Amino acid sequence: MIRFPQLSARKAHLLNRLYARAATRGGGQTRGFVSSPEPRTIGSFARGRQLVAGNFLFAGSLVSAPGQSPWDIAAPDAAFSQALHGFAWLDDLAAVGDSAPRRAAQTWLWQWIDLYGKGRGPGWTPDLTGRRLIRWINHALFMLHGSGTNAPDSAPFYRSLDQQTRFLSKRWHAAAPGLARFEALTGLIYAGLSLEGLEGLADPAVKALARECATQIDDQGGLPTRNPEELLHVFTLLTWAAAALSDAGRGTPKAHLAAIERIAPTLRTLRHADGGLARFHGGGRGAEGWLDHALASSGVRKTQPDGLSMGYARLSAGRTSIIIDASPPPSGAASANAHASTLAFELTSGRRPLIVNCGSGASFGIEWRRAGRATPSHSALSLGGYSSARLDTADRRSGVESLIDGPTRMPVEIIPVSDGMKFQGGHDGYVLTHGLTHARTLELAHDGRALAGEDMLLAMQDADKRRFDRALDRTKLKGIGFDIRFHLHPEVDAALDLGGAAVSMALKSGEIWVFRHDGTLNLALEPGAYLETTRLKPRASMQIVLSGRAINPATRVRWSLSKAQETAIGVRDLERDDPFLEDD
Repeated sequence: MIRFPQLSARKAHLLNRLYARAATRGGGQTRGFVSSPEPRTIGSFARGRQLVAGNFLFAGSLVSAPGQSPWDIAAPDAAFSQALHGFAWLDDLAAVGDSAPRRAAQTWLWQWIDLYGKGRGPGWTPDLTGRRLIRWINHALFMLHGSGTNAPDSAPFYRSLDQQTRFLSKRWHAAAPGLARFEALTGLIYAGLSLEGLEGLADPAVKALARECATQIDDQGGLPTRNPEELLHVFTLLTWAAAALSDAGRGTPKAHLAAIERIAPTLRTLRHADGGLARFHGGGRGAEGWLDHALASSGVRKTQPDGLSMGYARLSAGRTSIIIDASPPPSGAASANAHASTLAFELTSGRRPLIVNCGSGASFGIEWRRAGRATPSHSALSLGGYSSARLDTADRRSGVESLIDGPTRMPVEIIPVSDGMKFQGGHDGYVLTHGLTHARTLELAHDGRALAGEDMLLAMQDADKRRFDRALDRTKLKGIGFDIRFHLHPEVDAALDLGGAAVSMALKSGEIWVFRHDGTLNLALEPGAYLETTRLKPRASMQIVLSGRAINPATRVRWSLSKAQETAIGVRDLERDDPFLEDD
């Protein structure tokens, strides 16, 4: 059972190499574009300037090599190398748009053709090839621009486009279901519609993409991974493919359009008040403006009806948004990046995140990756040093650690109450280990200025009570320790009030929030970490921790988050953010 995925991965790698070399033996028949899709990618001006200066920041690693080509430097890890070979950085160079980034784009692209265009290197996988084709086609005019002796030779460019497209037509099915396959098929559609002589390759890809939409996008408009940022990636690819088909005078299959219609309301549910995505199951908040731009480009105006969206619940009122992980975590292959975050929540006020989850530590090494997936790295309750789900033994070849033993039963209810909206949910992630069910209630006031919370640990059935008694005996009747954590965004200035009864939190907007509890537990303000793939190291932050012990079969803790009375109803948030932050 352990060797099968290793053999499958080895076979896929070998076949990719064989098909890549076979595709590049031909001279290439493409001489130009039938039509060129309008560039729809969004780059970063700041990152583009850094690339021109020789600062290569990919997948959380920075290599500073002024005056050098990215192909001359040693990639620190596989993720860095994949980001280079995917060419998404062309978006950033094009965002700058003047002569220096154009020369860099031309030089580095033609060097790639010389070094890797014959089927060599790590870039010949279906997903990276699809990503690369989209960028090459999007920015063709930017890169081919020139006059006289400065004009680049376009023949190698078109020949490589032809070869990569033919490789992709044979290997797209080898991409893993989900984002990788959507990326491969979208790239194939782009190339087939755009390049002379390759129109026949587009039709099978269009049909295959429609099938993926029907099988991979569920009725809630979600993915099996439940990763919000991954869903935004897929949504963006689908809208690009639909636009390319429309520009070419082609129709878009109903299953394709229906998937866009289902996803857009789900993304609106997962959108915080500041325009960023909720950070769950390995996903980040997304680049600034990306979510709003994608939703606007789709033309879909629907919002999600009451209930869950991709397993998440949303409460919003006034300037406040709350997003809760209200379903069992992903399982099987979809759980490779899943987190033990059941019943964790995030809270954003206006443009400022307040309560967050730590995020994915994948770009900071294996230990940070594991720590980021554990329940204590989320704004949730952890019991007896356990997470609500466990990591399986790592696959010996891929290193993937699936999530196992997670909650299976999760009753959830979202109801209006007299002065706002109430969420009630529970999970059985601690029943097998301690006999306890965790239940959480969150009630948001109608003006968004106050959140009342309650966490309970309950031994529900007779068998659960016996299991709880055994767990209690192991502590010599001292009680089973638990912690309720509230991770604060790094820009929140927090202080424990005198007497330790409350925590005051100041946001950059000038808002003041206060955390209080019912006095039954120990309240502490402890160091924390905020994990972002755009940074070189974790950001220091703080976390509110309520600590106690479960001695009885029913334990109840009440707490609240509310704006201080002196905080105005309408706050003019004039503090400007740097879109490309330096490390502290």
